[in-house]
Order: sequence, then C-alpha cells, then structure tokens
Amino acid sequence: MLLALPFPMIDPVLVQVGPLAIRWYALAYIVGILLGWMLARRTVALAPQVATRQQVDDFVTWATLGVILGGRLGYVLFYRADHYLWHPLEILQVWQGGMSFHGGALGVIVALVLFCRQQRIDILAFGDRITAVVPVGLLLGRIANFINGELWGRVTDAPWGMVFPTGGPEPRHPSQLYQAGMEGLVLLVLLQVLVHRPAIRARRGFVAGAFLAGYGVARFIGEFFRQPDAFLGFLFAGATMGQLLSVPMILAGAWLMLRAKPAAREAAA
Repeated sequence: MLLALPFPMIDPVLVQVGPLAIRWYALAYIVGILLGWMLARRTVALAPQVATRQQVDDFVTWATLGVILGGRLGYVLFYRADHYLWHPLEILQVWQGGMSFHGGALGVIVALVLFCRQQRIDILAFGDRITAVVPVGLLLGRIANFINGELWGRVTDAPWGMVFPTGGPEPRHPSQLYQAGMEGLVLLVLLQVLVHRPAIRARRGFVAGAFLAGYGVARFIGEFFRQPDAFLGFLFAGATMGQLLSVPMILAGAWLMLRAKPAAREAAA
C-alpha cells in the first residue's frame, strides 16, 4: 500500500428534501450556466458590440439545450454506441450519468450557428465572446466530478495520490483537479486576456479558435493522467477516446486562429 492523501468524503447530494435531491453535479451545471451568462453579457458589450444583452439572454436557452442534447448524444455515439444500440430506451435515462464534453461542444456550436442565423449576428464574432466564458462551466464540472469521486486518474506513487472510494485500494492521480486547473482556470484566464484585447477582438474567430485548440491540448494532456473508461480502455496507438476526440478540436482551433484577420484587412482583401 503506497502512501496516499485521504479523499475528502463529501456527500454528492448537497441538499435533499424528501424525494427531491440537489446534487453537486447538477449545481455545477446550473451555477456554470448562470456565471457564464453574466460574464457573456459583459463580453458581447466590448467594442465593437456584436450582440445585445437581450440576445445573450435568449441564447442561454439555446446553449443549454445544445449542452444537454449534444452531451448525451455524444456520449451515446462516441463512447457506448454498441450498448445503446441494444438498449435505446436507456438513452433517455440521463439521471444515470453519461455526458460527453465533445458532444456538448458540437451541440453548442450547432445552437450558436442556428441562433446567429436567426438573429443575423456575426457567427465568428459572437462565437469569440461566448467561448471566452465556457471554461467557467468546465472548472465547476470537474470539481463536481472530484466531489463525486468519479473519473479518477491512473495509479500513481506521487505523494498527492488519492484512494478513491470506487477506484480500488491503490492511490490514483486526482486527475479531475488537474483538468479543472487546465481546462477551467488556466483556459479561462487565457481567453479573458485575449478577448479583452481590441487587436485580438478585431481578428474574428481567433478567440473561438484559441478555445478549441486550448481545450483540445489541455484535455489531451489531462488524459495521460486520467484512467480510461473501463468499457473502452486504450484505443488507436494507445490513445484514449478523449485524446482522439481532442485532435479534431486542436486542428479546427489552429485553422480558425491562422485564418483570423482584422476586419479592415478582410474588407480590403
């Protein structure tokens, strides 16, 4: 038995009144959406203003549906397609868990494109302002994963390894906290610095590209410490599903950043 830090046993249920239970994970979604919404209302107002605050308020509903529908369908298709093919009714059982960030990201992208077309808003400029606040939800979501004692890391002899309640007797990386730091805090600070620079805001699509590439790199690194899903294990060339799904994000993000040009130069071209 290696030395390990004690896992802080926090009840996954924050408050329960009769059959109604409020879980930390659900609270992370709710608070993440609220904080992201309030921050987005400020970022869209930065010069040049790309949308009204009322339009941001309306987009919250679209984004929420994109996250939930995309996240669930992404998990079904990317992670357990063979299982749900034979148990299709279980797709609706979201309370049993099973959400994919990559699927949720696709869902929000679809929602953003449809919303911008309906409202006649510049897709790239609006996308820059919205993606700049997404890491807020990622940070809270990973912390909730840690509280739930789920999605733990690989076995380690590091002095900060933890024995998770469902992870067996061996110390493991608290990879949820690594991901909270990289995908959440670091990425949030980076994107906020970028979106508050007028020269960067003039390059439509750059911040959105930085989000896609930044998240992809952070997730790719984080997967080296996270235990792969038991029903998938290691895939092509020893990579995990999270790493394979992150590669297209990195490439798409790099493409968006490379093609982003100031509006004046685009008009001249």
